Formats: sequence, structure tokens, C-alpha cells
Amino acid sequence: MTMIELVTVLTVIGVVATLVFAALQNVNERSEAAHCSGNLRQLATANITYAAEHDGQYVPAQEPRNVVRWHGERGSVDAKFDGRKGPLAPYLGGDGTVKLCPSLKNVLESNESFEHGTGGYGYNALYVGGTPASRWVPARIAQIGRASRTVMFTDTAFPRKNGLQEYAFSEPWCWVDVLGRLRGKLSPSVHFRHSGTANVAWCDGHVTAESPSELGEGNEYGGDARKWNVGWFGPSTDNGYWKP
Repeated sequence: MTMIELVTVLTVIGVVATLVFAALQNVNERSEAAHCSGNLRQLATANITYAAEHDGQYVPAQEPRNVVRWHGERGSVDAKFDGRKGPLAPYLGGDGTVKLCPSLKNVLESNESFEHGTGGYGYNALYVGGTPASRWVPARIAQIGRASRTVMFTDTAFPRKNGLQEYAFSEPWCWVDVLGRLRGKLSPSVHFRHSGTANVAWCDGHVTAESPSELGEGNEYGGDARKWNVGWFGPSTDNGYWKP
């Protein structure tokens, strides 16, 4: 074999190896996205079942003392959440904890993060797990006029200087006052981690993959939302798909 033939063979082998690696990576990414979609579907089903057993009222996003949230309970505001004690635990099967999204990488641990146990998922706390009139009182199923286009849970993350942390809430475009009036833009939390899309569980229980409409910017913790592909999706008018 001449040198030219050897170089040609090695080049072909390199190209084939690159293609095989890319194909395997794509299969792995699709598998992780499907796993994540299943986790979100389980969360939505758990919340719908919870509401059916609690006079039509969804699980509260949090309670005033901030030691109980939808995903767990903790002994103090400085402690970690225990998912086995969360209000949805009886409806999640297994050990009752929220399952971790396999595509959530670069997650900060211990003292670098103020949030653990969400699995990489966030709840629509403003309009489903609470209401503008009362952040501690969740909405009822009957109040969700367009369940198939109202966000319940999404992939979420909160950008920090050194990486990402779990975050319990899927933030709409704007925060609102007790009368429901828009009062300025929020820091985004929807994480588009599945090849540029985010999985979304809607209030009727179905799950879709959504592309970003806008990415966020920097925040007070030194995090860069644009770098980590964190933002919003859908229309921004009147908080879009978050508002029933």
C-alpha cells in the first residue's frame, strides 16, 4: 500500500468514525429527552390526581414559611429539601421523589446552590401553583380555561457564575401585582437543554418540546442565561402560555 492509499484509508476511517459518533450522540440525546418527557408527564399526572383528591385544587407551589414547596419539605430555610416529604410524593411512585432529568448537566451542589430536589423541573407557580391574588393559594382545575395551552411544568435551571442550579419555578415573562397587572420582566428559568428545545408539561397532561422565543441575559448571581440557553417560549403578551 502506498502512502497516498494509506492516507486515504485513514481519512475514510476518520470520517466514518465521526459519523458514527455523531449518530450515537444523537441517539443518546433523543433517549434522554424521551426520559425527561416521561418524568414531566408523571409530574403532570401526579398534580392532576392531587387536585382531584383536594377539591379540584392543584398542589401549592410553596407555603409562606418557605419550608414546603411542591417538590419537598425541609426543616429550615437553610436546609435541603427532602423530596420524600413533598406534597406530591404519594402520587409519584417509588420513593416519592421527583426524578432527575438526565440532560441536566453542570449542576452546582452543596453551598453553591440554594435549590435541590426539583429534578431540573419548574412549576407554574404564578398561575397554577398560586395566583396573583395569593401566591400561597393554588388555582383550581375549573379555573384553567385552556388546559392544553397553559404551562404546568417545564424544564428549568437557574444560571450561576460557575454553572447551573436546579430551580423550582417556571417563570413567565413578567411578574404581576395582586390585581394581575404586569409589572416588569422576570429572570427566565426555562432551560432549552434538549438540542435547543425544552420539554413542557401542559395542564391537560400532554408534553411537548418547545423552542425558545427569547433568551435571557445576566443576573445578580453572575449567571449568563444566554450562555446556558435559558429563556422563554411562546407569546409574551399578557404572559402568554403561563396565564390560563
